[in-house]
Amino acid sequence: MPKLRRAVAWSVDFALVVALASALAVLTFHRVSALVTDVPELATRSGLELLTSRGDVLDASQDLGLRLWDKSVLYVEQAFGLLVLTVFLYQWACLALAGRTVGKGLAGLRVTPRLPRRAALRAAVTTVADVAVYAVACVLLVEGQVVLSVLVWAVAVVLFLLNALPVLSPARRSLADRVAGTQVTGLGLSTPVATPLVRAS
Repeated sequence: MPKLRRAVAWSVDFALVVALASALAVLTFHRVSALVTDVPELATRSGLELLTSRGDVLDASQDLGLRLWDKSVLYVEQAFGLLVLTVFLYQWACLALAGRTVGKGLAGLRVTPRLPRRAALRAAVTTVADVAVYAVACVLLVEGQVVLSVLVWAVAVVLFLLNALPVLSPARRSLADRVAGTQVTGLGLSTPVATPLVRAS
């Protein structure tokens, strides 16, 4: 079933994204945890401010806490940025070099035509629809922009559906395919070639 094979291919590729996101989450957690014990510059500055605060320990400790929070948010933003960049490079490199991602390869599918410019455009649309907008929503949530984060999440869901649902249509071309001018082909997906009628002699 062509639709099932597209779903399997997407699931495999998205599983790789989830694995990468999980690894980055663990790395970011360790980086944030290290801030408590491994930021001598913050400890020195907070100590100096404590000595010059004329006994106002609360303000000095609050200032240190804000710095730690700002660095933690920066680490989270860096992790999401790296996730988006890596997903784009994965999609682009696989399509440009092999004409298929790992998931599509396992499902016996390929993206045609295999041109670097079209591969880059398709990879960009796929990354935006599957990962990038969600990443922006998460960053906004971490920064305390709850309402804006919810709105961006809604946009992310709409983009995802716009990219995924057309695969169920007879043409089976996603938003990424239409923007990049590509098509997913393979056993059961390629366009049938019309055979000429042979006139009986």
